[in-house]
Amino acid sequence: MICALASAVCFGTASVLQAVAARAAARPGSDAGVDPALLLRALRQWRYVAGLGLDGLGFVFQVIALRSLPIYAVGAALAASLAVTAVVAARLLDVRLTGTEWGAVGVVVAGLGMLGLASGSEGHLTGSDALRWSMLGIACGVLLVGAAAGRLPERPRALVLGLGAGCGFGVVEVAVRLIDDVTPAALLANPATYALLLGGGSAFLLLTSALQRGSVTTATAGMVLGETIGPALVGVVWLGDETRDGLGWLAVTGFAVAVAGALALARFGEAPVDRAADPA
Repeated sequence: MICALASAVCFGTASVLQAVAARAAARPGSDAGVDPALLLRALRQWRYVAGLGLDGLGFVFQVIALRSLPIYAVGAALAASLAVTAVVAARLLDVRLTGTEWGAVGVVVAGLGMLGLASGSEGHLTGSDALRWSMLGIACGVLLVGAAAGRLPERPRALVLGLGAGCGFGVVEVAVRLIDDVTPAALLANPATYALLLGGGSAFLLLTSALQRGSVTTATAGMVLGETIGPALVGVVWLGDETRDGLGWLAVTGFAVAVAGALALARFGEAPVDRAADPA
């Protein structure tokens, strides 16, 4: 759980830096759902590069956590990165948190505490080839959904981008568990390897586009749902994730509480507003 929380800290802090950079890199008047050139422009911003460095470190912690914890526990901890984003934004960017939002941070912490007490070890099942190919298919679908999102009106576009990004990150969570042999030959032959790369890349592209569009709060809420519920079900149903004896109810409660608290903090997907991006 320590590694999962460390991953949340890295991802939450990176979100603050990347949101500033994505908005600074946005072209005035652009309203397409996904702008591939945006990622290239954002890479010229030092904040975005620093955020990517934190994302890489967070991914290492995430992989370690997924090797010892059920997916539902790691997914809830990653959703809690919004609480980290809120706290970092309050400290570094002078963003004001209301009493309700501070309460939501406390709710997230309480939910993670319940999960820490109730979660068992990771499931013992390695997953079938059908599941590996399914993850690759979902990763391809995420990319197609992002390409189609530009034709939608603003509100549903934000939700679709967020859900797409969340599903992409969810594919990464599951794919890590489906890779049991890391020798070069085995990695090249495993569909989960390509699902991890494509899902993660597609999710970053969709999330970067969402960060500089309107209704980022809606997009962030969709991302939280996409990266928690689906992967958690896959872990329980197909990979054998379990809870400690007699504590299944506590795990379910903790998961729901942590995700609900994260959804209450969804506006911090866009915490760094234009003031933070001001060159002055």
